[in-house]
Amino acid sequence: MSRFDGRAADPASYRDRRSEGAFGGGTRAFAPPTKADAAAATAAAELEGLPRFEKNFYVEVPAVAGMTAEEVEAYRRRREITVEGNDVPKPVGDFRDVGFPEYVLQEITKAGFTEPTPIQSQGWPMALKGRDLIGIAETGSGKTLAYLLPAIVHVNAQPILAPGDGPIVLVLAPTRELAVQIQQETTKFGASSKIKSTCIYGGVPKGPQVRDLQKGVEIIIATPGRLIDMIESHHTNLRRVTYLVLDEADRMLDMGFEPQIKKIVSQIRPDRQTLYWSATWPKEVEQLARNFLFDPYKVIIGSEELKANHAISQHVEILSESQKYNKLVNLLEDIMDGSRILIFMDTKKGCDQITRQLRMDGWPALSIHGDKSQAERDWVLSEFKSGKSPIMTATDVAARGLDVKDVKYVINYDFPGSLEDYVHRIGRTGRAGATGTAYTFFTAANARFAKDLINILAEAGQKVSPELANMGRGAPPPSLGYRDRYRGHGSGRSWS
Repeated sequence: MSRFDGRAADPASYRDRRSEGAFGGGTRAFAPPTKADAAAATAAAELEGLPRFEKNFYVEVPAVAGMTAEEVEAYRRRREITVEGNDVPKPVGDFRDVGFPEYVLQEITKAGFTEPTPIQSQGWPMALKGRDLIGIAETGSGKTLAYLLPAIVHVNAQPILAPGDGPIVLVLAPTRELAVQIQQETTKFGASSKIKSTCIYGGVPKGPQVRDLQKGVEIIIATPGRLIDMIESHHTNLRRVTYLVLDEADRMLDMGFEPQIKKIVSQIRPDRQTLYWSATWPKEVEQLARNFLFDPYKVIIGSEELKANHAISQHVEILSESQKYNKLVNLLEDIMDGSRILIFMDTKKGCDQITRQLRMDGWPALSIHGDKSQAERDWVLSEFKSGKSPIMTATDVAARGLDVKDVKYVINYDFPGSLEDYVHRIGRTGRAGATGTAYTFFTAANARFAKDLINILAEAGQKVSPELANMGRGAPPPSLGYRDRYRGHGSGRSWS
């Protein structure tokens, strides 16, 4: 198979896409030239000197090709897969049906996976076809491997890096924790191909990252700010990037990264392949996708509507602010069995205060938040993952991308500022087919979220307490007297 993409008739080909500009948008036939037009023209001119590349590696095996339209529809319905786009490939039900090279299959076998997750079964054929892709799936759905394994195939088909070359694959992530976890998977699955990768993020010395870049790496996983710093310092460039991933795009927008993302993408050749991943699909996320993607496939696992993982048992307790700590201690006494417990707070100060109080009361708790140094955050995560400190308090910095196996309980000590964050917080448990339990403290100050929270609970088949139902209808929260305040959790019967 040729490694260069010279398919002029292909709507996603080099020749047809090079005029689309750095953001993949359409041309303005009747508008006066703008700075964006000038940038697009510059990008198109630069493209002239770059080699063509191969990005379509998918060959449908007979078992998949033989699926009837009815069988395809039944499979997608059973696995809650919805697709949009032109010429959508059929889903695959077995790893060997994807057409991955043997070196990739060996890594999958080593990892102990038995069958593709829904996002993988549909996302892999889409990604291997070389088309742009929008993937909407809840956390813990296996989306990292849905874009990572095709990325490894993509890298192995390109010319090797020359001195001074930047990466072939760029993965943008919103947080340091997520970026580090993606690199761990990259190292594991790219080892057999001798693919080099590095993780670029702030909060740590630049030296080791600069040395990695100078040696040359095929894959960079980065947070936007530090990557721009490295580019502007001429430690790397994006001229060789042909496979771009935006992971947790909704979270990056929430964190205000849109200008940085646009700046980065403007430096990448417009005929790249772009994979755009999000757990939710608000209008801002959709608009950003329109800017960056060309004729994409879209795959949705479950529904675009916000919903929680059905493998998580959700319990909501109506209480006052002053009751929270005693309720937390009583709850820990009930559930503490050595399993990992993740407790979410709204503020860094609150996180430190509650952690300090828990430790004074004899509980093995540590905290993680944005003011901690990277070394301390890494140490806390290591202690939590190993079970040496089975209780970890965290702000939302850990809510997304935190991939710790066997988190049995999530406790929302403070209710988050959005329902999206609620879903992502509790999604730290019940991952990869396991079940989990989430407890949420809900106060009068959170009443505006009651109606939407009830919808999420109801959709997941969870019990809604009469008190929460009343708040959802606009009634004031129940008054909580002295006896309620110090009654505690008891045997757990007070949980809705």
